[in-house]
Amino acid sequence: MATPMSEEQLRTVIQGPIDVEWRYEMRRECQEILPGLLLGPFVASKSLETLLSLRVTHIVCIRDAKEAFSVRPRFPENFQYMVLDVEDNEEQNLIRLFPSAKKFIDDAIRSGGIVLVHCNGGISLSPAFVVMFVMQHYQLSWEDALHLVQNRRYCISPNGGFLTQIKEYEAIYKASVAHAAFPPPHRLAPRRKRSDDDDEDEQRIDDRKRLLVQCDSLEDEDAMQT
Repeated sequence: MATPMSEEQLRTVIQGPIDVEWRYEMRRECQEILPGLLLGPFVASKSLETLLSLRVTHIVCIRDAKEAFSVRPRFPENFQYMVLDVEDNEEQNLIRLFPSAKKFIDDAIRSGGIVLVHCNGGISLSPAFVVMFVMQHYQLSWEDALHLVQNRRYCISPNGGFLTQIKEYEAIYKASVAHAAFPPPHRLAPRRKRSDDDDEDEQRIDDRKRLLVQCDSLEDEDAMQT
């Protein structure tokens, strides 16, 4: 989680660099979304020279299963990869897959690494993951997170289904933040109800005690008589 920022600092982060002029060919490149996190298309992951110049250490490869023959890790000996096989359509559940991707990115950045997240075109699928990551990282609304990513990679356009899940994820991450800040009070374990078997055991013990008392009384009477 990023260090809390003032409202003005957040506005500046969301706005991004204002001196960058977007060119059409930049859609074939990757862009830095936040320190340690890059977003781009698959073509950006095919140049070892480019990846090394960007000091990339980890790569999240998100692909449609039908693309597996071409969209795949190219340099497993040079980088740590996470591969997510999904379906690039509006029915694909991204929220279910997101926690493992977030952990991979968090661990990489925490260790001083730089992560490239890409899908085939870098337009819809991988940006959806990055928007969710940015949203939770800076604790933003989904609109602000989307604008932050768009202000750095202008060509992104998550499909309608992905956009709906991005909106849903805002409520999910905010609930987890609230739960972490205000955990439920510790409750004492309720006393175990006495079962019928327990009642029978106690009854046997009481009967045994009564029998011992009676025996002691009889022995005392015999002793007095003698």
